[in-house]
Amino acid sequence: GFIDHVALGDEEWNPWDADEKNELAASQQRYEANLKMIKYVRSHLEETSLRVQIWGKAAIGLYLWQHIFGGHLEPADVTAQWREGSQKAGKTYFSFLTGPSVVPGYFSVEAEHVVLVLNGREPAKIGYATQWLHYAQTLIETRKIRHVAVVLLGNEQCNNAWIQPYLKRNGGFVNLLFVTYDYAFVNEEDIFQWPLGVATYRSFPVVEPSWSMLRDPRSYLCNFLGTVYKNSSRETLMEILKQDGLDKLCWIAAREQWQPQETNESFKNYQDALLQSDLTLCPVGINTECYRIYEACSYGSLPVIEDVMTPGDCGNSSMYHSAPLQLLKTMGAPFIFIKNWKELPAILEKEKKMSLQEKIQRRKKLLEWYQNFKAWMRQKFINTLENSFLPSDKG
Repeated sequence: GFIDHVALGDEEWNPWDADEKNELAASQQRYEANLKMIKYVRSHLEETSLRVQIWGKAAIGLYLWQHIFGGHLEPADVTAQWREGSQKAGKTYFSFLTGPSVVPGYFSVEAEHVVLVLNGREPAKIGYATQWLHYAQTLIETRKIRHVAVVLLGNEQCNNAWIQPYLKRNGGFVNLLFVTYDYAFVNEEDIFQWPLGVATYRSFPVVEPSWSMLRDPRSYLCNFLGTVYKNSSRETLMEILKQDGLDKLCWIAAREQWQPQETNESFKNYQDALLQSDLTLCPVGINTECYRIYEACSYGSLPVIEDVMTPGDCGNSSMYHSAPLQLLKTMGAPFIFIKNWKELPAILEKEKKMSLQEKIQRRKKLLEWYQNFKAWMRQKFINTLENSFLPSDKG
């Protein structure tokens, strides 16, 4: 319209010359009134919305923030002492803090609602986690904050009894608990299962699916790079692969000792293996759920999962009866589940006969499923916090 002309200082002739000044003044007023309205609505929204600060004190926090939320961190350097990011999602403004410098009492608490990301995998980590919980409890008692949720990297045998007394239902102050592995206390009310995700502590990146990842033929039928523990099903797997010369068709690199720190070379090898294989073999470790499952999904390599329960206290909950991997199964993960590695030769025979077109379709389905899974987890996380933390009519 002509208002654009005027705004652009355009000298072109236009037929509304006479009324232009009046019209312009009126539109200016409308514009300002609208602006006021928008500002008012915004400020009003801000009042009713949540501000949530996430304190990332376990590597799993990076999976939450960078992979599930698609959030960024400044500075980008993973070794930085202090990293932060923020994002508006739903009715909530999230800010995320992580790094060695984030220490109780030495940073500003800028929200009434806090999500603590903690590691409860072993006694030393639990000791550190409880310090954070006691700090949060003090903030609650002094009314500096109102609500606390915890995202917990649980113990691989689901020995998480130490966290129970902190839950509100048991007289504590933690409103919500999101916990990894098939924890039997998951009830979908205040305790939720959370995905283990990728090994962010080894700096596994956020991988954007690409045309070549989807379309290119891959050199190997399958891969397994990892530790082979004595007397484990992994030994069985290695024997079966060697039997029919199947190890020649797959990228296999087994070691006898687990190495927590990757070298650049071993990490590059691992990523190449995922990118170059149609299937990623996922034998059970201490728990059935492992980082490898999510890392394979990132590269469109279909996980072949040994679907057996590992020893310990993990298992079915009141809500789910499909352990292990209840969360992934409930979300319809398009994986290959097997009970025994003796089923593998038949699977690989079938793979040999698959056309590239069929493999492309399968990769597409896997990559789309994984994107949707992360989006769904994000939405569920936000909804759960908002339903729990926002005041309801019930008071």
